[in-house]
Amino acid sequence: MTLARRALVSLESTPYYHCVSRCVRRAFLCGDDSYSQQNFDHRRQWILDRMKQLTDVFSIGIASYAIMSNHYHVIVRIDRDQVLQWSDDEVIERWLSLFAGNVIVNRWRSGERLSKAEESVVKKVISTWRQRLYDLGWFMRCLNEHVARLANQEDGCKGRFWEGRYKSQALLDEKALLTCMSYVDLNPIRANCIFRPNVNTHSGVT
Repeated sequence: MTLARRALVSLESTPYYHCVSRCVRRAFLCGDDSYSQQNFDHRRQWILDRMKQLTDVFSIGIASYAIMSNHYHVIVRIDRDQVLQWSDDEVIERWLSLFAGNVIVNRWRSGERLSKAEESVVKKVISTWRQRLYDLGWFMRCLNEHVARLANQEDGCKGRFWEGRYKSQALLDEKALLTCMSYVDLNPIRANCIFRPNVNTHSGVT
């Protein structure tokens, strides 16, 4: 039986998760497509730029990544304690850097006097946004949907760019983490994409 995605993430067990997203059809993330004679290496930068933007918003950092021709790997660390310490204003500012606002929240921020019922709504909305800012599903959604829109626009098509929802694996101890990071780092070498590990893998996007 397939488990619900939320059942696969237990921050009480580990903050580290290995995620993989794979393209559908003949879509490319990077490299040369012999069929169309196009090079898609510029799409690698789409992913890196979006990762950097999202790690500046979410309480989720990047431990390692590898971007292949038709899929990518990313190992993330979720810091729930950090986001729980953010003020309501910081949560709002971070969320609004990616998404449209909420009418009642906007009224509250402008100093407008609200009823108790409206203030209760504001608190619930902020609480929801706070939880999403350390939610792996929301992080991956923001990453994949952004890349899919850019790729479909460039390809002049509509529909799914990714094969399905991302796959995730909890890394439950230090041995599992180090093993998985080595696997991810060496992936491009095994695929003959590069000849040595990228020394900036862990410092370029954090």
